[in-house]
Amino acid sequence: MSSHPLYRRKLPLDEAGLYEYAISALGRRMRTVAELKRLMRSRVEEGESGEAKLRAVIERLKAQRYLDDTDFATEYARLRQENSSFGKRRVRLDLAQRGIHADVIARTLDAAYENVNEEELARRHLERKRVRKPGNEKEAARIMRMLIRAGFSSSTIFKILKNWAVDEDLLSRLDNTAEND
Repeated sequence: MSSHPLYRRKLPLDEAGLYEYAISALGRRMRTVAELKRLMRSRVEEGESGEAKLRAVIERLKAQRYLDDTDFATEYARLRQENSSFGKRRVRLDLAQRGIHADVIARTLDAAYENVNEEELARRHLERKRVRKPGNEKEAARIMRMLIRAGFSSSTIFKILKNWAVDEDLLSRLDNTAEND
């Protein structure tokens, strides 16, 4: 490391300082337990004493209900559904990448998507992206890839493409392509 002040590692925080740091981080945006731990890890000394501080701050934040992965997952799923019109698969992947436990994800998404018509959500996603009926095979394949990235099932995607009167042979080729990916 250089002796330049910007490259110097910040001094480790005591537990009270770490708590204030965590509160400030949570004030900027909601975070999962895993995200907050990753963020705080750079502000404590390595080893058992640093880990003990991390655990103590995390437990205090949980007790005060400032940190709750179930609440995070519920709110995240709601926002992704309403604002981005993302399908269940995409939200599941995003939550897993944020360190949410698989059981919490499953319970949250089952509840969040229980009364959601996936086809209608996919149509909203396409409207939001200003996507029109495909004019050729390349455009249909692009729309299919877009909907897969957005977390929709292939059965929903094919329903939409069929409603757009996309050629059956093309749908069959797209289906084979999707299976090979």
